[in-house]
Amino acid sequence: MNTSESVRPATEIKRIQHTEAMRLTAAENARLLDLLQLIDPDDWGRPTDCTGWTVRDVVVHLIASAQAQANPVEFLWQVRSGRPLTAEIGGDHWVDGLNEARLRARTQWRTDDLPALWEQHSAAALRARTRMPAPVRALPVLPIGTPLGVDLGWKPLGYLFGIGFTRDTWMHRVDLSRATGVALQPTADHDGRIVEDILAEWSQLHEQPFSLDLQGPAGGRFEGRSGAATISVDAIEYARILSGRADGDGVLANKLPL
Repeated sequence: MNTSESVRPATEIKRIQHTEAMRLTAAENARLLDLLQLIDPDDWGRPTDCTGWTVRDVVVHLIASAQAQANPVEFLWQVRSGRPLTAEIGGDHWVDGLNEARLRARTQWRTDDLPALWEQHSAAALRARTRMPAPVRALPVLPIGTPLGVDLGWKPLGYLFGIGFTRDTWMHRVDLSRATGVALQPTADHDGRIVEDILAEWSQLHEQPFSLDLQGPAGGRFEGRSGAATISVDAIEYARILSGRADGDGVLANKLPL
């Protein structure tokens, strides 16, 4: 995708389904591993765009998430351990407590070991997600609720175990790149595909018209409910704005948890 393309209606974006999601996940896992192997030892303690989290915290979170994806017992343990911590840390959503539990349980991990741990557990998570039967993925058992004030309600397992966890990894790779200076190197076929799927979901969560010229290798031109003036913004920055990592006004004030 690039800005020389014609404008595409958001309603015509083909959403990412399970098979494609698993291919994108394998590629994203490899891209994150490449980045982790380039982090300077002095950079693990740097702050990130995730409030209160260092580079190390973000990576530990991702590995712990992969462990949960690979093992239902671990997933339930993390959820149960995190629930009482949400209020303790002043969290806004039950996921805040879940994430805190993950970090507290892994303080002994050495930063030198994190790339190998990511490689090991992300591979196990991918195997488990790939093998999850379609009827299980369709079960509407996830109480996502209203993170960032966006009412997502209850979602099927496939919402996270399809492209959802991959979006999380991708967004955190952006965080890590910004914090450490390791180049993100986005491409149209990978990062661009993730961005346009994000845009397709985001466009369904609000009723405002929009015309977006998303710039850079991951970009493209999109519109919804015609009549809006065109907004030009870098594609990666667009995702940061939707996630609450950067400020946006007008139609970009509408969020999507990432």
